[in-house]
Order: sequence, then structure tokens, then C-alpha cells
Amino acid sequence: MFAGGSNTLIIVPAWNEGESVGNTVREIVDQPEAWDILVVDDGSLDDTALRAAEAGATVLSLPFNMGVGGAMRAGFTYAQRHGYRYAIQVDADGQHNPRDIVTVLAGLAEADISIGARFADVGDYSARGPRRWAMRLLAAVLSRIARTRLTDVTSGFRAANEKAIAQYVRYYPAEYLGDTVDSLVSALHSGLSVTQVPVAMRPRAGGRPSQNPLGATIYLLRSVFALSLAIMRGTTTRTGVST
Repeated sequence: MFAGGSNTLIIVPAWNEGESVGNTVREIVDQPEAWDILVVDDGSLDDTALRAAEAGATVLSLPFNMGVGGAMRAGFTYAQRHGYRYAIQVDADGQHNPRDIVTVLAGLAEADISIGARFADVGDYSARGPRRWAMRLLAAVLSRIARTRLTDVTSGFRAANEKAIAQYVRYYPAEYLGDTVDSLVSALHSGLSVTQVPVAMRPRAGGRPSQNPLGATIYLLRSVFALSLAIMRGTTTRTGVST
């Protein structure tokens, strides 16, 4: 049975997002579809859990910080145990517009996973230098694996149907880029399909972005490493080697 009245669960991973999570939840609540909302408080040291609950969300509090991957795996486990047919990640910082949730969910009519893509001719989101190079490389490689054009495989604004939820419960890595690249590679190697829909991102409502020249270069190097690891892991899984 669903925890609320919807067959769709909105999962909001949040770590020290007390400044913005309340408004994010209220924006989702204001949408006409009346989705159920789960905020996964990822070991926050601030009032994230309190603000989320006050705004109307169910709160699942983790005892310590596990990263986005760990938080999302907990959220997908909750979704599966409560019988939800669909689940979608919405970030707590306000960058994902709740009005676009319907659009991203609609992609599940043709695929098991639907990605809200920032680089698909909607909005003015941009990335420069090494960060942009890394995103293009990741998108090009995963497009070949998925056999469909993908432009934004690091977007966390993505939805899953029951098959994808079950896959994510089995395997949803917590390491760097695991929640986006590695989880997607694993899902594709498990036979799931993916599509993307265009969305526009908004500025962060709180906190600080982590973009600077040094950080962008490190992002590029770590992205290549994460992609290589994900592909090797997927290859050994398909050939029956335990990982």
C-alpha cells in the first residue's frame, strides 16, 4: 500500500539543506497532482529534517552522512516497500523546478528511466571548461551504451518505474558519480531502457555551488575514472564475474 494516496513518490535527498528544503517541499505540495514526498535527511547537522516535516514531507533520517547515492538507495528501498509504481529524485536546493516533474515522469511512458536533461535546448544552464568536457564525454559514451542520444547523464533530476526502482534497490552506488553515471551504466547493462526530456534548471536557493577552475579540472579527472570503473564493473557483471 502507498504511504499516502499517490502511486508516485518524490524523493528529496538532503544534507544540511535547512535553508532551502522547506520551500522545495512546499513547491511540490502546491502542484495539483498530490504526489507523496519523502525527504531523506542524509545525516544533516542543521534543521533539515524539521524544516522538511513542517513543510509537509515524510522524513527518513539517516544516522550519518552517506552521500547522495546512499540517500537515494534508502529512498528507493522505501518506495519499493510501500508499493510505489514510480519514483523521481528532486534536489533539495531548489534547482529542479517542481513544475517539470510531470514532464520527467511522462518520459516513463517510453522507457524505464527518464532523465531531465539540462542540455536539450531548454533553459540557459551552462558549464564551461573541463567540467563541460567531462559532461560531453560521459554523455557520448553512455549514449552508445544506451543506443539513444543522451546529453546530460549527470543530471540528478530523473524518474524510475518499478523495474528501475527494483534495480536501484539491488545496486545504487554511493561513491563519486555513482548516483548518476554508475547507476545508469548498471541499469543499462541490466536491460533497462532510458530516455531524456528537456528541462530548465534554476539557480540554487541556498548553499554554495562547488565550481571553480581547480574543482572543474578535478571533476574532469574523477569523471573519467568513474566512467571507466562503471563500464568495467558492468562488463564483469555481464560475464558472470562477481563484483
